[in-house]
Amino acid sequence: MNFANWEDARDLAKRRLPKIFFDFIDGAAFSERTAHANMADFDAWIFEQQVLVDVSDRDISTTFLGIKRRMPFMLAPIGFGGLLAPRGEIQAARAAHAVNMPYCLSNFGIISLEQLRAATDGPIWFQLYVLRDRTLSEKLIQRAENIGVEALCITVDSQVKSVRERDTRSGFRNLTKVTPRLALSLMTRPVWCWHAMRAGPLRINNLAEYPEYGANALEQAANLGNLIEAAMTWDDIKRFRDRWKGKLVIKGILNARDAVRCAEIGADAIIVSNHGGRQLDGTHSTISILPEIAAAAGERTDILFDGGIRRGTDIVKAMALGAKGVLLGRAYTYALAAGGEDGVTRLIDLLATEMDVTIGHMGISQVTDLYRRRAEIMRAAGKI
Repeated sequence: MNFANWEDARDLAKRRLPKIFFDFIDGAAFSERTAHANMADFDAWIFEQQVLVDVSDRDISTTFLGIKRRMPFMLAPIGFGGLLAPRGEIQAARAAHAVNMPYCLSNFGIISLEQLRAATDGPIWFQLYVLRDRTLSEKLIQRAENIGVEALCITVDSQVKSVRERDTRSGFRNLTKVTPRLALSLMTRPVWCWHAMRAGPLRINNLAEYPEYGANALEQAANLGNLIEAAMTWDDIKRFRDRWKGKLVIKGILNARDAVRCAEIGADAIIVSNHGGRQLDGTHSTISILPEIAAAAGERTDILFDGGIRRGTDIVKAMALGAKGVLLGRAYTYALAAGGEDGVTRLIDLLATEMDVTIGHMGISQVTDLYRRRAEIMRAAGKI
């Protein structure tokens, strides 16, 4: 797999995936302004180049959740990863685990917790959407404990079901079975169809023992999506903190007040995230709000970040503005659809190289120095 950057991977993914599934991963809420701002607002910051500094020994490793990481990024939870490539979650996790990078399995993943654990022995996180059926949520938590996940990642920005207009146009929004229209769309990608048929029936395997949620992934996802708890409050997060003895991560924080509240409750980390612009259109881009959140809560809990990460330069900027690490979302889904495990491996290598080159030209030897030296190495675009 030899694409040169994330855009090449996206182009390959667009050619290989049925349009309905490409639009699902590529699209966002309403007019998609927040999704675009997530990327564009990185340009509000520019690097200071520094020369004649000894940068012969560069290090992009960092520490979050008390564990030293070879690279300061990991793979975010993505629903329907198994639609992008056969056993897609396993392929992505193996690519991540080859460099001891965490992989977070989505509540809406095709592969079950147990299947993922049997296939690879690296660090696994599990993303939980809190459901009105608290019994099911508890059983999923227990299963996560049983396989030894490194962190429970509770997503808190999805209490209200959003509207993604690409999914409305394609029919994916309310799809519960393969319709004639969908079948025709799938047949335009015969190679994808061949691999999908060989992989067997697509279903959310964490729900295999719950037939009441549906017989296939589309029906299961529709039922699960309608059961996400809209009445969840801080009291619920406190109960999860008391219940879960491992590392607790809260995903979907977009203001300093909520970040401080997470720290007070005892969250080990927060993820500054707007769900890739897929929930509330017109809110902050994540990079624009990161400095405020880091200043308010960065001394009390680990600050992680997602949204708009496409290049190693984006990761460097996020770390300079206060993130201890970042999560890749769309960028790795494109790579997974483009080339499976090899595609994800290629993307990881590209981002690591881009980071290494970037900090070298900035006169920085260790990425852990970026935040401490932020005033020296970065400035707001347009300021002299």
